[in-house]
Amino acid sequence: MRNILVVEDSPLVLKILNRQFKQEKNLTSVMCASAGEAQLMLETSSALFDAAIVDLNLPDAPNGEIVDLILSYKVPCVVLTSSYDEQRRDDLFMKGVVDYVIKESQYSYDYVFRLIHRLEQNRKIKIMIAEDSSSARHFIHRVLSSHQYQIVEAQDGEETLKMLEQHADTDLLILDHGMPGIQGFELVKILRQKQKRQDLLILGVSADPKGSLSAMFIKHGADDFLRKPFCAEELTCRVMAMVERRDLTQALRQAALFDSLTGLYNRRAFYAEGGRVLKQAQELQYPISVAVIDLDYFKKINDTYGHSVGDNALKLFSRAFRKAFTDDVLVRLGGEEFGLVSYHSSEVVAERLDRLRRDCQQIAYAEGDITPLSFSAGVYSGIADSVDILLHLADQLLYQVKHQGRGHTLTEQQG
Repeated sequence: MRNILVVEDSPLVLKILNRQFKQEKNLTSVMCASAGEAQLMLETSSALFDAAIVDLNLPDAPNGEIVDLILSYKVPCVVLTSSYDEQRRDDLFMKGVVDYVIKESQYSYDYVFRLIHRLEQNRKIKIMIAEDSSSARHFIHRVLSSHQYQIVEAQDGEETLKMLEQHADTDLLILDHGMPGIQGFELVKILRQKQKRQDLLILGVSADPKGSLSAMFIKHGADDFLRKPFCAEELTCRVMAMVERRDLTQALRQAALFDSLTGLYNRRAFYAEGGRVLKQAQELQYPISVAVIDLDYFKKINDTYGHSVGDNALKLFSRAFRKAFTDDVLVRLGGEEFGLVSYHSSEVVAERLDRLRRDCQQIAYAEGDITPLSFSAGVYSGIADSVDILLHLADQLLYQVKHQGRGHTLTEQQG
């Protein structure tokens, strides 16, 4: 649970914020109606607050003094105000507020909560600033630090490449074009074409007035471009938009490859990954093992305890399945049927399945006395033209197991 300090004296705004907080399962609010109340709260409990939402015009702090108070305790501060003053906005951004939001509509409040959630996510995001100007580098660093990003810096092209090797987990590169040595869009070409850093977000920046420069950056693989001079608000909006697009793309990729309930590969991804394993095995003339696993009498679990308990059983089995086969390609084929492709022999796979079967006896997928989880499995080891053929042969073995009483594994190796 994350704690948010709210400093606001308007009953109407407090009512709106209270309603919004009730819809947030992972956020709790502490409401203060004045700067004095907020100060008492911060003096005793500042470490408990993940962020603050503040009004600029309070009875005992009419000129935005609350912002200085919040920032002095190093609490990320979102300004939510009904008055717009461009100079004041710029000054507040320079002080390090997260954002300056006008109370205009429900969208304003939704945006504030979107920012609050992003602050938590941003702590896991690393941004590299590649900029030879120390003043520009310091400005970007200060602005992005208020949004809780991890920041690393580089001063020229060669140092940028070295730093990216040291910080391989960098999510976003802010890249100035006019650095000494390797220039901006040349670096983009190296990163995209030679190093294949396709997952690295790249934001090009330059003071060059030519419109063609931004096009060059984009054509060579940059994700966006920002022309100097830019304001703090424009920078944070561009960075947030890039990160959110990346997150959406990753979510779509996750949905396309993985089963939503268990987190295992879906059929499409399984055939792709299994095909890769099979191709390597064919090149080495080395057999691989394919198994098909079916949870025994699973319909009875659903009928007796309900589908939500059945789903929980599938999730817990999948967790144990991953633990038992950490280096293999695992799939939920559908319903209560699972599969794997392994470099190990059928004997090794069968031995691990027996251990998994014993572990399944201890899985508590519902409260009270429950039917222990059990499964049947068929394992075929060999080389074929496709994973589908091997899967079919393993499925035939599974069919024999079911007619022999279930609850054990049958193996066969290509002669």
